[in-house]
Amino acid sequence: MKNRCCLGLLLSGLVLLGLVPGLAQKAPTIPEAIRFIKLGNTLREVDKPQQAIEMLLRALPAVGRKDLYWEAVAYENLGLAYRDQENTTDAVRYFQKAQLLYKLLKYKASETAMNELIDEATDKKLYAGIDIGSSGIKLAIFSTKLEDGFYTKTIRAKPLPPNVTLISGTDQAFENGRDVLRAYVDSIRRYGIPNDRVYVAFSSGINEGFGKTPGRRKQLYDLLAAELPKGALCDTSLTAAREAELFTVGAIPRKLWPTTSCMDIGSGNTKGGYYDADRTFHALSFPYGTKSLVSLIDKGNTLDIPAYREAAQRVVKSIADSSLNVSFATGRVGLQQRRTVGFGGGIAWAMVAYLHPEKAGLTAVPLTMSDVERFKRLALTNYQALTHPDLTDLTDSAIRQKAEKDLASVQTQFNEKQIIAGALWLDAVVRAYDNTTVPKRFVFIRDSDIGWVTGKFLEDANRTYERTLATEAK
Repeated sequence: MKNRCCLGLLLSGLVLLGLVPGLAQKAPTIPEAIRFIKLGNTLREVDKPQQAIEMLLRALPAVGRKDLYWEAVAYENLGLAYRDQENTTDAVRYFQKAQLLYKLLKYKASETAMNELIDEATDKKLYAGIDIGSSGIKLAIFSTKLEDGFYTKTIRAKPLPPNVTLISGTDQAFENGRDVLRAYVDSIRRYGIPNDRVYVAFSSGINEGFGKTPGRRKQLYDLLAAELPKGALCDTSLTAAREAELFTVGAIPRKLWPTTSCMDIGSGNTKGGYYDADRTFHALSFPYGTKSLVSLIDKGNTLDIPAYREAAQRVVKSIADSSLNVSFATGRVGLQQRRTVGFGGGIAWAMVAYLHPEKAGLTAVPLTMSDVERFKRLALTNYQALTHPDLTDLTDSAIRQKAEKDLASVQTQFNEKQIIAGALWLDAVVRAYDNTTVPKRFVFIRDSDIGWVTGKFLEDANRTYERTLATEAK
């Protein structure tokens, strides 16, 4: 950043002093124009958009109608510079000029990129994803952006999901789920999102949870599918492995894939994995989640809290010894080699909300083994202290408001038994990672609870763009 600032000051000084030859007049030749175009792009990169615009406009007369490629590049960079100034009208005008020239040149990838930039500038590239999970239905409305050759996402709306325990299988839960979905579909319509940009998926937790009662699962599918807009993508066959892959695509920035694995602790199961150098995803999953563990620990829902604490520690230790630790020790070499672990899921979010309300504004929250141990200890010994953190020191009103909202939501989503089970299971997962040969850095990814839903569109967009590039390269 320091070098970038210094470069910007140097370039600005040269421009002001007239020490760069020819800057006071239009470029006389195509080679001079190309030099101006490159310098203009450099000025934009160092946050000097107005000077970049002036430089690019001086280059245009020399290349206009004489060198279509460099004319298109100048228009593209002008569009980007105006976008940096939040001047949407001029940005779109120059993107359209560049798009037309790239089309004439048959540069399909560049034409596609201009389409994306125009859609992004005019706010047309909106998507909606609906996650139908074991303990609730979630909605994310988001936009995509082509950045450094790959698509990224920006969340536009993510309503607080009501606590609807669909996995209970009761008629009331199903009806509540239908009402929530109906409200979400109305929200999608208000945003004007086309049906083919709506993705609805029944989570792997739902699919696995109703594995022994397929008739009940079909009843839920039919009830909810009737509320969906025609043409929406609806996935009823999601596996834990596939969900883990989409979670990685949606939650982990692509440039971090070589050094990062992910783990999503959901309500019904736990899944994660990593991409190798060949971009093959290696998945890992366990049929245990924050809320399914409660059913395993207290099958009849008869244990009081002291008895439940003892049973929970015994059950989670047994699972860790017989399954979790074995899987980490004997397979998935990438889990051991990758230094960073991106965590998602409700229990990780609950821990961050309770232990670190001051970090409510951070997208990526660093976690330590001490955090996990403290979370487990308080869940087992002082639940009231855990769930009522002191917010006195939060003087930033926006952060405090966000922290209060998170706390209220967590307290609605999880009861004491679920927090105990989740804290014990999170501790077991982190310890399994910590036993590997490479020291680990743990990070909670905020909004990753809808990561795999957004990941579906990011995956499709990136694949389409890569196919376009490959076709053009032939």
